[in-house]
Amino acid sequence: MVKEGWGDASLADAEKVLRSAAKQVLVNFPGAKMEPIQVQPNGGPITLFRRTSDGAIIVKLDTTGRLWSQYSFQFGHELCHIMCGFDDNDTGNLWFEESLCELSSLYTLRRMGEEWKTHPPYSNWKSYAVHLTEYAQKRIDDHPLPKDATLAGWYRDNAEVLRRNATDRERNTVVAVALLAMFEKEPAHWAAVSFLNQGKPRARQTFLERLQNWHDQSPAEHRGFIRGLAREFELELRELQ
Repeated sequence: MVKEGWGDASLADAEKVLRSAAKQVLVNFPGAKMEPIQVQPNGGPITLFRRTSDGAIIVKLDTTGRLWSQYSFQFGHELCHIMCGFDDNDTGNLWFEESLCELSSLYTLRRMGEEWKTHPPYSNWKSYAVHLTEYAQKRIDDHPLPKDATLAGWYRDNAEVLRRNATDRERNTVVAVALLAMFEKEPAHWAAVSFLNQGKPRARQTFLERLQNWHDQSPAEHRGFIRGLAREFELELRELQ
């Protein structure tokens, strides 16, 4: 973490919050080897493709002071990009990674909200747990699928917009909210996102091709989950023989 720019928050407190957020994500990646991350409080939120002179990944947030929910939300998103093996090769489906990372933000806040009820970084922060939960819940309440719509039907109506604008946060969050229960029910499958960008071709792909590529690159224990996720979009993936 850079030492300055955190406003009236101490560097130690900001670091405690970010480590708590990271814990919620990384617990689902057993054995993962994390590269050093340099977190900056402003200029983002974004994870840069370039690195520091000593090789650390650069994450820029867009917050300051003691807005712990905002820190956690933004860092949960950027950490997901890192775990996805983020790259600059958009095959036309970057919106899906962005949606998974919005999902990661919601997941992170909800898990932190539960943990901080009893085990916050400092005992006098227990009362802040409700704010973490409420921050996530407002995002959830504000981004439901339209009444009587399925995720598959909504996606067909919005596919072209998502392909053109991968960081359409309103639409990313609709997808995130729709898939949140899957990841909360089976959090061990977060580890599958480590394979999202492995073996990806440079050419543009359909969304079905993108999901099939992810499925085929992932270990066997995650493939059933990925096929289930694909079915939420009414897409059927081939099983590997």
